[in-house]
Amino acid sequence: MGATGAMFVVLAGATYQGVVTALERRQFPHPGRLVDVGDHQLHLHCTGEGKPAVVLEAPALGISEVWGWVQPGLSSLTRVCSYDRAGLGWSEAGDFDYDPSRAIDQLHVLLERASELPPYVLVGDGFGAALATGYADRYRSDLTALILIDQPTQAANGARPVGLRFAGAWPWLARAGVLRGTDTVSGLAEGLPDASAGAFRAFLNRPDHLARAANELARWDDTVRLAAAARLDPGLRVLRLDNGNRPAGAFRLNNRAQARAASSAIARVIAAARIDP
Repeated sequence: MGATGAMFVVLAGATYQGVVTALERRQFPHPGRLVDVGDHQLHLHCTGEGKPAVVLEAPALGISEVWGWVQPGLSSLTRVCSYDRAGLGWSEAGDFDYDPSRAIDQLHVLLERASELPPYVLVGDGFGAALATGYADRYRSDLTALILIDQPTQAANGARPVGLRFAGAWPWLARAGVLRGTDTVSGLAEGLPDASAGAFRAFLNRPDHLARAANELARWDDTVRLAAAARLDPGLRVLRLDNGNRPAGAFRLNNRAQARAASSAIARVIAAARIDP
């Protein structure tokens, strides 16, 4: 293929990407609400009623929809809130690049301004577990329990999963329609409930979402170090759920059976927190 042919393919892919993205914006409106946290708005999706509220922190590349199996089940027991970190999913990026310390503070501000009252059971998966650990150190009084799913550790040199190490190229490939045409990244949505999978798949083909995700991954080691330096209160109820069959930071909860097992563990923590708050 000559230069002219290659240029035509790229332009055609970019046009296709733009048209489909516009359609997806209408097809997948945000299920929650946008909350002002200062210079931008974050998307927060809360369902159910009761105390303690469960707050869900997504893994790398993830948005609120990755909890598509977990949140509905727990919502029959108590209040459950998932959200999108700045620049991911339906959340605005704001004026600053990703910083793990700032991300922790933004979650605190988000919950406060949304009038979602503590104490919370904070659940983090993978990359999100590292952030949740940092939150527990900084905002201990907000929490009644902390649940960490496959938290990455410095013992593994904080290594990013192999499949995520080339995320810096994804926004450019998405703009040209290459990712959408090959399902290179959007396969991460497979296994979720249809509605969640559709919305998550759409964002996994969006250059803006992927650019911010790549920005987070560039600070993977900093995020892991922040968690490693955290000093958790011995009195805080902490549950660690580890799936040794998968690399650290991979998606866990798009598998219905794994999601059910995690939900059952979270439910037990909720029950214990109600008995002994």
